[in-house]
Amino acid sequence: MEFFVLHRDRPGSMALRMEVLEEHWAYMDRYAAEMIARGPTLVDDGETASGSVHIVDLPGPAAARAFAFDEPGYQAGVYRDVLIRRWRNLLGRTMWDFPGGRTGGDRFLVLGFGSGPGADLAVPSGREDDLIAYGPLLSDDGTAWLGTAALVRAGSGDAARTVLTPERYAALEVHDWEFGGRR
Repeated sequence: MEFFVLHRDRPGSMALRMEVLEEHWAYMDRYAAEMIARGPTLVDDGETASGSVHIVDLPGPAAARAFAFDEPGYQAGVYRDVLIRRWRNLLGRTMWDFPGGRTGGDRFLVLGFGSGPGADLAVPSGREDDLIAYGPLLSDDGTAWLGTAALVRAGSGDAARTVLTPERYAALEVHDWEFGGRR
């Protein structure tokens, strides 16, 4: 089962984040085979982390919660909250298979939150070359649609936002994002 995990940083936690960075990477190395995508979200300066995205294939909801809450940054108090949702990989690949590679162009996390009938349940036509990861956010049992998450290469946050149908969501967020992991 695939899961989308977003840790959101507490304000002022950057020094603590850097203090546990090597522990974080070592922890994530244990999940290398299960990792679909990972990387920090960034504030407007494009350099300061505001959160951390991990999309992983794990045995079930309990394993996803253990993954999220045993993470060294979470244990140290870096994060203010954690979002964990079941996810479906509509692209069928990892970020390392993204044809655009790790560099070149701005990258964004686009999150749409909703309920009821699902929206944007297919890969947007004509956007395949700009999508790094794309899929619905689901309930733990996979039966209820709760939104959509996409990692997108785009010229701006406004352009990235167009990967989803805004009127179908109660809330839409766009965050600067970059490929994560050891450099």
